[in-house]
Amino acid sequence: MNRPLVICDCDDVLLHMVSHFGDWLGEAHDLDFKLEGHNFIDAVRPKGGGDPLKGEEVWPLLQGFFDTEMGRQTPVPGASESLVALSEHAEIVILTNLVDEFRDARAQQLSRFGIDYPVHTNQGPKGTKAQSLLAEYAPTVAVFVDDLSNHHQSVAETAPEIWRLHMIAEPTIASNIPPAEHAHVRIDDWHEARRWIIDRITEGEKA
Repeated sequence: MNRPLVICDCDDVLLHMVSHFGDWLGEAHDLDFKLEGHNFIDAVRPKGGGDPLKGEEVWPLLQGFFDTEMGRQTPVPGASESLVALSEHAEIVILTNLVDEFRDARAQQLSRFGIDYPVHTNQGPKGTKAQSLLAEYAPTVAVFVDDLSNHHQSVAETAPEIWRLHMIAEPTIASNIPPAEHAHVRIDDWHEARRWIIDRITEGEKA
């Protein structure tokens, strides 16, 4: 019999990212980083003031962080333990928006924190990839966990039978970001999220 499926994002859901990215920008590039919402484009500017960097300047910095600085990332409290508990009820997969060449590095990074589940990389909205995971696993019930509202919209449009939990586990930005319109619930704490996911699994009804 097929099992339920939990599809979980990584950055600022399982591992802290934006806080470490901001620290690195200051140390290595003499840049200030103030993220309000998820708009990276306006968040990076020279220390001491000045105009924010343009998008074509910011994205290479983000790529550079993942090239050399993934070792800075720290686990979100309760994440590993919650996935272990959930794995008793469901299959777990990690769906992370990184280029494919980082898949192995991400898997190794997560494994160091006891998060040892299949890792799938993705670029762009996650709905199509989530739909393909449904086809692969054929779960009885599926739950999607992510911090970005556009991914919840994409999954809602492409695979609406998946339950969608909006989580922002980075406290420095969580209060600035409203609940995702296309998510079923917003929960930023893994202990509470685990209970909600287990309830969806136990009830056995698709979204």
